[in-house]
Amino acid sequence: MAFFVQKYGGTSVGSTERIKNVARRVAKFHSQGHQIVVVVSAMSGETNRLIALAHEVQENPDPRELDVMISTGEQVSISLLAMALTELDIKAKSYTGSQVKILTDSTHTKARILNIDEAGIRADLDAGYVVVVAGFQGVDEKGSITTLGRGGSDTTGVALAAALKADECQIYTDVDGIYTTDPRVVAEARRLNTITFEEMLEMASLGSKVLQLRSVEFAGKYKVKLRVLSSFEDEGQGTLITFEEDENMEQAVISGIAFNRDEAKITVLGVPDHPGIAYQILGPVADANVDVDMIIQNVGQDGLTDFSFTVHRNEFNNTMNILKEKIQPHIGARDVLGGDRIAKVSIVGVGMRSHAGIASKMFRVLAEEGINIQMIATSEIKISVVVDEKYMELAVRVLHKAFDLDQEP
Repeated sequence: MAFFVQKYGGTSVGSTERIKNVARRVAKFHSQGHQIVVVVSAMSGETNRLIALAHEVQENPDPRELDVMISTGEQVSISLLAMALTELDIKAKSYTGSQVKILTDSTHTKARILNIDEAGIRADLDAGYVVVVAGFQGVDEKGSITTLGRGGSDTTGVALAAALKADECQIYTDVDGIYTTDPRVVAEARRLNTITFEEMLEMASLGSKVLQLRSVEFAGKYKVKLRVLSSFEDEGQGTLITFEEDENMEQAVISGIAFNRDEAKITVLGVPDHPGIAYQILGPVADANVDVDMIIQNVGQDGLTDFSFTVHRNEFNNTMNILKEKIQPHIGARDVLGGDRIAKVSIVGVGMRSHAGIASKMFRVLAEEGINIQMIATSEIKISVVVDEKYMELAVRVLHKAFDLDQEP
């Protein structure tokens, strides 16, 4: 007998028929003697519908009241799933995040989990119940409902698995695992049987949308085994995200290629080349809650330098305004240029640690296709480049082929 926390996303519970399918899957595990906690998202499209309603009433919805409203989407899902399980003669109880007492901080719409009171869930499991918990939500010390941000149900699932010391946290979604890259871009993309937490962290942070980055960080911190599976297929092992780098992983120098279209690049020209200039540029940007990704400062010449960085495409106009209105006049920069038609392409693999020449091969492959590299960033197990958005899919395809990711290791 094992203990699983299973998380089902919005598409997996997108209709009553799909909810019944989830119930049948859970019932199968339960009949085998396993203990099950199920975490579910709102039905697909429901959270967007609720947010749109809020904007019809208030241009900038009050964050506390917005959390109260959008948390109801999951409440519908958990009650329907508990009913579906009961119809299959499975004892089931549903709980909202506040009923479980998933304690969070008070940062509405993007709260962080502080603690989980798991005693009630343990008692129900011991009594033979399947426990169904609303993902994406919790409660702060004042008793106010909070939500964890987009994709927060993944984090709920991992946090419960950590608190309850589950054998495995299984993330059921509309794909059957982690692929070498997005199969919609590269038809030859291959599902990975295993991937390390390090690699998954990089993939999630670089644009892979299968798992929310915070959930992977949480799993890594608390050593929770994660498995990604399809909720639409009855068979299949999915992809296990593991801490162990087995011997076969050594053969795969690169495990995957991530990409992100949501990038914008900004360059501040003619910046005085003296200590503290980076802070003078990026400090006001950070104060506006804009996250900066890649940064390049050119070698100074005649006391001046150029300073480039990337931000999320949604923050492009806001950042350009900050730079032109506040920073350029203050530091005496010559000009501020920018564009939001760029993309980031990254290769990821723990095998980079023990193999030389990966960067040069990547740059050669892109050069042979006439793809210009605008920016480069590296870490121990990843190399990222910024290219024109129109070349992104070509770059992903040629790199996927060059590193033999279409071949079984």
